[in-house]
Amino acid sequence: MANYKETSDSKWLTLSITLTLATISASAAYMWSKRREENLNQKLIKELQKSVEESFKKCAAERKGRIRAQQDLRKAMAQPKTDKMVTSYPMAPIAIIRSCFSTRNGTPRQPLIVPLARACLMFDTTLVPPASLEGLEEYSHCWIIYVFHLNTDLDKLWKNPSRSKLKAKVRVPRLKGEKMGLFATRSPHRPCPIGLTVAKVESVQGNSILLSGVDLVDGTPVLDVKPYLPYCDSIEGATVPHWVKMDDLLVVASVEFSEDFIATLTECWPVIDKKSLYTSPEEFQILIKQVLSWDIRSVSQRTQVEENCERTKTEQAYSKEGRNIIYHLNLEGLDVAYRITSNSNVIVESVTFSPK
Repeated sequence: MANYKETSDSKWLTLSITLTLATISASAAYMWSKRREENLNQKLIKELQKSVEESFKKCAAERKGRIRAQQDLRKAMAQPKTDKMVTSYPMAPIAIIRSCFSTRNGTPRQPLIVPLARACLMFDTTLVPPASLEGLEEYSHCWIIYVFHLNTDLDKLWKNPSRSKLKAKVRVPRLKGEKMGLFATRSPHRPCPIGLTVAKVESVQGNSILLSGVDLVDGTPVLDVKPYLPYCDSIEGATVPHWVKMDDLLVVASVEFSEDFIATLTECWPVIDKKSLYTSPEEFQILIKQVLSWDIRSVSQRTQVEENCERTKTEQAYSKEGRNIIYHLNLEGLDVAYRITSNSNVIVESVTFSPK
């Protein structure tokens, strides 16, 4: 019995020792594994820190290189120019205008004077991502910098300045053709044919801006768009010459529509309905009235009638001369025919499809 008890105690002792050794071994293995993991983590952290530091150094070096290159470029451009070297700044249009004005004739001379004049400014998404327009819809108006691409003297841009024969003075419509210094006017014929205008932002949709109150012809290339800021863009107490204030010289007495116009517009409208910037023929008619509320004829067209009648010295001749002349306005591909009476009353005769 004593021998059995001793044998049993010996087995339990052996089992206890075995379990204790197993526990110590497992604990040691766990500690070793944890320490190994910590070492690996520390090594990984050091490698990541080293990689980040190298990236920062590389970015700093690249930025320093860009700054140095920009400084060298500005320095080179500031060097005295020879006759054969002219500094230029390469710029490309980033957007194009799709306007209700198909031609220069009839396009308002200033912005916002025709509130219903609409255009869609469409950005080139390869140059300008749509995200660039985020926030613009919160502004009521925006500035548009563009190119006078329909100027008839654009070939002068590729000539030497000494041979371009830039006109120092231009004829001013408000002065009945009298001349004024180029930079005292907004003539499109400038040394650098760049225009600046303001328009109302109706909506922003994807890569395009719907505008109103525009004075831009269809196809106008756009260089930049900036939001209008009333607190700094509207200058209180700004003054202008007296001749600029004489708006009544270009305002007509009235605009009336003939029965033929209503019939022809009704006939043409279904063809342009889906692609038009206007929702109905009635709205389109209001646009025509707003455009023709100003005398859109050129200086030569106005003076020609006046000179012809001046020679006869009779009001009857003036009236007859006015009745015989039909003028044309092109809107959204439609040709609007109208005439002006001796009393500056506009009679809109008809509308037809413009010849291609």
